[in-house]
Amino acid sequence: MNDELAGSRVPADRSFPSAFRPSLFSFQRGSVAKLALVWLVIIGALYWFFFVWYERVHNPNPAHVLEAQPAGEVVLQRNRAGQYIAEGAINGAPAIFLVDTGATYVSLPMPLARRLALKLGPPVQVQTAAGPATAYPARLASVRLAAIEMREVAALVTEGMEGDTVLLGMNFLKRLEMTQRGDRLILRSPQPGS
Repeated sequence: MNDELAGSRVPADRSFPSAFRPSLFSFQRGSVAKLALVWLVIIGALYWFFFVWYERVHNPNPAHVLEAQPAGEVVLQRNRAGQYIAEGAINGAPAIFLVDTGATYVSLPMPLARRLALKLGPPVQVQTAAGPATAYPARLASVRLAAIEMREVAALVTEGMEGDTVLLGMNFLKRLEMTQRGDRLILRSPQPGS
């Protein structure tokens, strides 16, 4: 019986037509380009996934979520670092705010102030969490966080602030009712006459 099986075997090199014979080094024309394209798509998808994930973890309060909230009220979700970060606008231009009850004024980094073409006052020395710094008074025509908007807001443009994040200080926050519940911060505009 073994002799019958042995006699019926086809030699390995004839078992498949040559077009189907596997080889590590035999690529058809364009295979390398297709493989590279597949890898680029995979890397792009992974980058997009982690970028979106990081943005959601860093800033769980994108503008489209805030705009869907009731008028006069903004509910912010705390991020993994324990901060309240949200998208908003300064003078109509997009901005990222960090709610900072330890900041006296709305504080902007110098590069952002230049992009907004803010008119700066004379330099003053201020004490920041990172130590003493030079800041320049400025006036913001409007500061908007979803449905809450304030006009003619005093601000400081601070040298040495990194990134584009704007500290939303107490001169903005003190005009609002603030309630913290768990990992949410609720900001409400006071009702007229109250």
